[in-house]
Amino acid sequence: MTAPRTGRTGVMLCGHGSRSQAAVDEFRVLAERLPAFLPEGVPVEYGYLEFANPVIRDGLDRLRAQGCTRILAVPGMLFAAMHAKNDIPTVLNTYAARHGVEIVYGRELGVDPRMIAAAADRIETAMAEADARAGAVPRHETCLVVIGRGASDPDANANVAKIARMLWEGLGLGWCEVGYSGVTFPLVEPTLEHVARLGYRRVVVFPYFLFTGILVDRIYGFTDRVAARHPDIEFIKAGYLNDHDKVLETFAERVKELEGETPPPNCAMCKYRTQILGFEAEVGMPQESHHHHVEGQGASAPGSNVADCTLCDDFCTGECRLKMGGGHDHGHHHHHHDDHRDHDHDHHHHHHHGHDHHHGDGHDHHHPPYPHADHPLGPKSVLRGK
Repeated sequence: MTAPRTGRTGVMLCGHGSRSQAAVDEFRVLAERLPAFLPEGVPVEYGYLEFANPVIRDGLDRLRAQGCTRILAVPGMLFAAMHAKNDIPTVLNTYAARHGVEIVYGRELGVDPRMIAAAADRIETAMAEADARAGAVPRHETCLVVIGRGASDPDANANVAKIARMLWEGLGLGWCEVGYSGVTFPLVEPTLEHVARLGYRRVVVFPYFLFTGILVDRIYGFTDRVAARHPDIEFIKAGYLNDHDKVLETFAERVKELEGETPPPNCAMCKYRTQILGFEAEVGMPQESHHHHVEGQGASAPGSNVADCTLCDDFCTGECRLKMGGGHDHGHHHHHHDDHRDHDHDHHHHHHHGHDHHHGDGHDHHHPPYPHADHPLGPKSVLRGK
């Protein structure tokens, strides 16, 4: 049973969590800034799905302690894949049923004009700094490389490509390529090597990420590695999104739209309820979380830095998960699930998900293998490159 709408309404920002303390700190700063973008007096709390503290349940507890019987929860994620579609809703559903509160689940940030504006600002800033440092390069002689997180969900991967195209056209750059930090193809290094052959004087590498962490380090690390092999090309590393005002405006909009008569649906291209080419077997799969084993583990958990790894030098390449069979946590922080799902899921959620998922809470869940795991420009190219 859910509580009536007579009590106080609060806002819950649901983050993924990271073993990078810097990433955890950046998310906290964003959550602390969010109330200024919302109506005055609305309580806002936050929590993480895995690794970091506080966990999502802790944030929900704090809202209940402030008298909230209705909670507007939004995923602190760019796109909807497994985290936002399965893992977070499972935590929220379980909590709502246990404590008798109403939790309404909102959309991910998604493809939004404000997000594109924030991304463009990061790219423009990087190009302006490079112009001041080394002289201007015409935009038609500049190639943009947008690097997304990478998922086993084609919908999330496709959204990165859409963002990239809108940036390419909007900024009037000469060319654009899209790569991914893990899971899918093409990975960062093959993408940059391909771009280096196109003949552009300048390459701007932009991580379409909210926060820092191992994956952003990986993107910048591979950029340095490829740049060293191609000294005739100027490689520029643009900053990630972080707490850009336009990002905060988008989060605020995701909260405000939940108060409407009919909140916008999320996950229109969900592989769990629609047959997507190559992923037909996943229609109707159970909705369940598999992050309970790393919930609240802590950003400084053992294996959380490159210093612990015998395979990597200055940045995490993702090699360990391939050398050791693609399992979860092999010696350093690859439990960010580079090896399978990208988790970032999301649907409209009044104690259910909007499609026929079973809400499981057990340990025996199963995920089908990602059909393109052996792509020559995908995960295994890490080993080939080595």
